[in-house]
Amino acid sequence: MSRRAAFIDRDGVLNEERAFVHRPEDFALVRGAARALRLLQEADYRLVVVTNQSGIARGLYTEADYLALTAHMRSSLETLGIRLDAVEHCPHLPDAAVDRYRMACDCRKPKPGMLLRAIGALDIDPRASFLVGDRLSDVEAGRAAGIGRCFLVRTGYPLSREAMERADGVYDDLLACVRDVLG
Repeated sequence: MSRRAAFIDRDGVLNEERAFVHRPEDFALVRGAARALRLLQEADYRLVVVTNQSGIARGLYTEADYLALTAHMRSSLETLGIRLDAVEHCPHLPDAAVDRYRMACDCRKPKPGMLLRAIGALDIDPRASFLVGDRLSDVEAGRAAGIGRCFLVRTGYPLSREAMERADGVYDDLLACVRDVLG
């Protein structure tokens, strides 16, 4: 039986937007984000983080740095009773400074690869699921993966008019979005 999931962008949605966050000491959750995740977990949603990490391809930090930060994020959330079901990332860029990450992949949002991997691995029903991001590329990835609803929050990048028009809703933050979704 397929399950529903909340696909959540990391930078600007879960953690405060800062350029290329890759060190645990620079990681800070957006106010209310942990409460939002807990509410989703209690409502039996799978929790899936999907994040573009072009800083790896740009040579600003390593994949090991990213993995250490991800371990820190998971551990911090686990101390609050929150378990992430998956964390998917894309380290690629077509014009990457680091050769091994230079490619036009299927996982970099707005492409749906990260979402599709999680859907398959976790037996997720995309139509019963939703996505929360802070950019048009998040919404586009969600639509391409067949995600039922795609929302945006204002805690990350400034939202373009097109992004707001293409989203199913725009909220001040993740907690406001989740409260509305859960009714």
